[in-house]
Amino acid sequence: MTAEKSATWFITGASSGFGMAFARYALECGYNVAATARSPEKLQSLATEQPNRVLVHRLDVTVPSEAEQAVSASLARFGRIDVLINNAGYGVVGAFEETPDAELRAQMETNFFGAVSVTKAALPSMRAARSGAIVNISSLGGQLSFGGFSAYSASKFALEGLSEALAHEVAPFGIKVLIVEPGAFRTSFAADALKHMPNIDAYREIVGGSRDFARRMDGTQEGDPYRAARAIDMALRAETPPLRLQLGADSVAAIRDHSEQLLKDLTRWEKLAIETRVD
Repeated sequence: MTAEKSATWFITGASSGFGMAFARYALECGYNVAATARSPEKLQSLATEQPNRVLVHRLDVTVPSEAEQAVSASLARFGRIDVLINNAGYGVVGAFEETPDAELRAQMETNFFGAVSVTKAALPSMRAARSGAIVNISSLGGQLSFGGFSAYSASKFALEGLSEALAHEVAPFGIKVLIVEPGAFRTSFAADALKHMPNIDAYREIVGGSRDFARRMDGTQEGDPYRAARAIDMALRAETPPLRLQLGADSVAAIRDHSEQLLKDLTRWEKLAIETRVD
């Protein structure tokens, strides 16, 4: 996608972390920004700094009507949405058996169905314009998982599966889909956006390392959210953007190791797999 000074970025979860970094990067590039969040008052500084290029709007992504309202307001203000960034989300830490059904469903409602609602609201205008990009912020946990992150990875695996199919469906309309898989970045995610589930003694040692890691990493992450924004923009402006973009050395290493293991398993069990055909 060719960058233009009048391009508009629509960002969910823009009040902190990645979302705020994406908004500030876009403004420094001369883009318009529709900055949305459940607490829009946290975004007023952006609107004050750049009143002509910022629209602040409330958006709880779990409420489809709010997605429609925010998208409509952005289109009324800027005329189009060039880049939709589905960034709003949070994490759950705990073993599968420690995670109540209500928590698992809530995780899916925000991380998966929230992106679904916003994308459905924005897609008709993108189709009409026959251009645009949908950026879904996943995680290295959208490609692989660890004990203690079953709910979070389930939501991100679902988002990636939808995104991959969506990429095929909207390509004929000139719309790109980019799945972003960050590792650990210096945001408030570990401090403010991780919910720890109640402990079951049987899992204390099994997922205790994951819980400790999640608590320790706040403020020590190597990734720079602003550089993540720049990397996303560069990928979108490439002649052939990737479907998946890993961000951070930890993400690249973990996904490479996981992919290599998948290939090893595929080769090891290939004969047995093929022998299941009808004679």
